[in-house]
Amino acid sequence: MNKKHDTSILAGPRQAAILAWYDRHRRAMPWRALPGDTPNPYHVWLSEIMLQQTTVATVGPYFRRFIERWPDMKALARADLDEVLHAWQGLGYYARARNLHRCAMVVASERDGILPDTESDLLTLPGVGRYTAAAVASIAFNRRAAVVDGNVERVMARMFRVLAPLPDAKPELYALAESLTPDNRPGDYAQAVMDLGATVCTPRNPQCLICPWSDSCTGRDIAAELPRRAPKKARPLRRGIAFWLTNTDGAVLLRRRPEKGLLGGMTEVPSTDWREDTKIDIENAHKSAPLPVQDLKPVPGLVEHGFTHFRLELTVVSGTVAGDTGNEMYWCPVDRLGEQALPTLIKKVVRHAQENDR
Repeated sequence: MNKKHDTSILAGPRQAAILAWYDRHRRAMPWRALPGDTPNPYHVWLSEIMLQQTTVATVGPYFRRFIERWPDMKALARADLDEVLHAWQGLGYYARARNLHRCAMVVASERDGILPDTESDLLTLPGVGRYTAAAVASIAFNRRAAVVDGNVERVMARMFRVLAPLPDAKPELYALAESLTPDNRPGDYAQAVMDLGATVCTPRNPQCLICPWSDSCTGRDIAAELPRRAPKKARPLRRGIAFWLTNTDGAVLLRRRPEKGLLGGMTEVPSTDWREDTKIDIENAHKSAPLPVQDLKPVPGLVEHGFTHFRLELTVVSGTVAGDTGNEMYWCPVDRLGEQALPTLIKKVVRHAQENDR
């Protein structure tokens, strides 16, 4: 540990202070065990996967529905992937849902539905990375583990006045978090620091006067500036054509995306590849259509969507298809589109086509 961040002397008092604060102010969450109760590892794991890049308020209803439908690991393992993907709609990053299902099947078949209780063993499971393994080991099994999410990074950056910008500062912030993690009540401690970051040491307008660590915080005078972040690179723009194709009965042509890759395993209306610096040539859209199309025409306007690493503009074209779809595609009645595992992007395409295709 760098001498300027020597935590050995104050670690004990800090741990005691935040645990006392947590005992008074802990947030109630549907997956969080009540004081004195033993945590349910399945609930902890499921919530941590759902909470990746998603807010607590958003996750709550999804978690309750999952638990009602699949109350334990074995039940989730028996579920059809399409059912899981459909139930996941709105949580984004569908690779998490696929890995969630894969993980359940592995744990059900190889471990009789019981999650391992150490970071190293948890890291062998599909979809479980460094943060999730530490969170489950700590919160579900009370193992000492450094649980570091965005809230914890912010608290550490302010507490120790870390001026280096993210993401370069991540190793230093992790080391600081690890140095403060106690042997006693590590699960409660991990949740305490995350709660502190979510409710007191917030990104804007931190409430330093009521913070249990205020007296020992060395970055309090510039708290609102920390953690610093390196300038973000502009996201490139990609373009493509989405095909809103119907048959004589009015059903819509759909297909399932490959399991690997962006929106893997989700259902979509067919589209061209999404490419940068590509001119959308509506006149030649017939050549890119997945099936021979009659009366192909552009739908006015664009569908815009943002992914983590790029922005997307889709031009929608509509037309009628006669004949068989082949093996990779299928027809879906319009009134049953809500039953399909459609990602947010494709829901935008559906809405755009229905509102503008006249």
